Parts: sequence; structure tokens; C-alpha cells
Amino acid sequence: MTSTAAHSRSFRKHPGVAAVALAAATVLLAGCGSSDDKSDPLSEDTPDGGTVVVGSNNFAESILLADIYGEALKAKDIKVTYKPNIGSRETTYGLLKNGSITVLPEYNGSLLAYLDPKAEQKSKEAVNAAAKAKLDPKLTLLESSPAEDKDSVSINAETAKKYNLTGESTLADLKAIAPQLVIGGSPEFQTRQQGLVGLKSAYGLEFKSFKALDAGGPLTQAALTKNTVQAADIFTTDPTIVKEKFVVLQDPKNLFGFANVTPLAYKSGLSQEGVAALNEVSAKLDTKSLLEMDSQVQLENKDPLDVAKDWLKSVGLS
Repeated sequence: MTSTAAHSRSFRKHPGVAAVALAAATVLLAGCGSSDDKSDPLSEDTPDGGTVVVGSNNFAESILLADIYGEALKAKDIKVTYKPNIGSRETTYGLLKNGSITVLPEYNGSLLAYLDPKAEQKSKEAVNAAAKAKLDPKLTLLESSPAEDKDSVSINAETAKKYNLTGESTLADLKAIAPQLVIGGSPEFQTRQQGLVGLKSAYGLEFKSFKALDAGGPLTQAALTKNTVQAADIFTTDPTIVKEKFVVLQDPKNLFGFANVTPLAYKSGLSQEGVAALNEVSAKLDTKSLLEMDSQVQLENKDPLDVAKDWLKSVGLS
């Protein structure tokens, strides 16, 4: 499976999330949470020796993950500063290469698609190996977490109840009922392998019809909530899943590729103790936990730093 869709997926995050991220970053920079050690996100000043600079991209989940990484490092008495809300991968990758950033939350499949758009993605391990082979030699990819933020076929609560589908159900379980369902997504979803084409070839799914909406955004969310469509392309850590009780169907054939949350680091800026601390985070972080934390930040307007600290404490890493 090629990674074309994974490449387009990168930073095509939850709709409205740019505004959420901007608000979160504004709060952080204004003096809330860990703002006392936030710095200019686009500064290329190399940090003092011994200080780990944790960066984040300009969406809410990345800011949250950066706070998790930073607080986990602080728990090991490692000095940390932050460069939040930076922007696109093109910018952050350059800042990592010159050592302005030490650590950044990444998504392994999207990173590989950026480094090598033609690379196949057959397993998490293969994705990581391929990404490491393409990385700048000054950088390293740490251990991936089970947590993924990627495309999925999700169904609404009404449809799940009608057909007795749960979070343990797979895309294969839709085969008999797909002809009765309308599925929604971006216009591209209709013609992509990581869309209707792959759903038919990999799982034998043929839906009643397709409704062109947006890329997991407010149009898609609203249509699924109102039952205008019964299935839709929704990102796996979208807080709407919690709010509207959508059911995310499992994808055992990995049609939608890999998007495991993975720390990307500047080798010489991170000690072995720091590497171990971040790998401990990856060992504990799963999609369910990340979805719950995203919901607290994006639906309940909680400070991402507080949410990060609470989660680290709950898993024994604070």
C-alpha cells in the first residue's frame, strides 16, 4: 500500500482545530500552564547545553503531546523549554535538523510519506525502519506508541445499535449491510485506495451511495450525527467520537495505513535518560487515552498542560 493518502493526511487535522490550537497557544504564551518556559516558536537559537526543547505543530493534539513529552522529561529532572504551535512539517523538520528543537511529536506514517512519498506502509515496524533510513543523520525516531490519529470508517450510534456493531467490530462486519448504508467523506475519498476503492478491494464493501462532504470536518460530523450518512471518514482521535458516541470500526488489514504517535528527536540533544523517558510514554499511550485527552482539551476547554500532567500521573510517569 502506498502512502499517498498518509501524506495528504499530515496536518489535515480536525476541522476548527487551527482555531483551537491558536487559542491554546495564546493561553500558553500569555502566562498559563508551562508558559514560563515557552519561547519564540520560529527562533532558530540553539538551546543551552542540557536543555531539551520540545516543539509542537499548530494543532491542539500536537500541543497536548508536546506537554506530555515535556512533563515526562521534567519528571526525570531534565531541563525543558517549549516551542509550541510552530506550523507545518516543512518548518519543524528544518528546526530539528539544526538543533533548534530537540523533540517533536510525530506520526510515523505521515513522516515517512513526507520523507519518501513512494514508500509502502505494510506494518508499523516497516514504516519506522523506512523512516529511520530516510531521516537526516542528526535525527532519530524513538519508539512508536499504539496511539494513532488516522482516517477511519466510523458509524453513528443509531446505526451501531441497529446492526449490533461495537468498537470491537471490523470493517469486514459491514459487508452484508453496506448496501443499505450511505457513506460520507471528502470528494477524494470516493476515488482513493484509502477510501471507497480500497474498502471494496480489501473488504468487499459496496455502499448504497456516497455523499461528498469534507475531510473529516464539520460537514462530515454533522451528516453522521443527523444520520444523513450512516458511515463516514472520521479521524480516530476526533473528540466528536466521544461527544456523539460514534463507533470506530477496526481496520485489521491496515487499509488506512499507520499514524502512530512517535517522538522525533535531535540525537545529540537528548540523553539516554531522556530517550528512556519518552519511550516510557510511548509504551503507555494508546488511542483511547489520546482521544479522551483530546476531548478534555477540545470539548471541555481544559489546559493541555493540566491534562498532560493528570495523564502522566495516572500511568505512573510523573
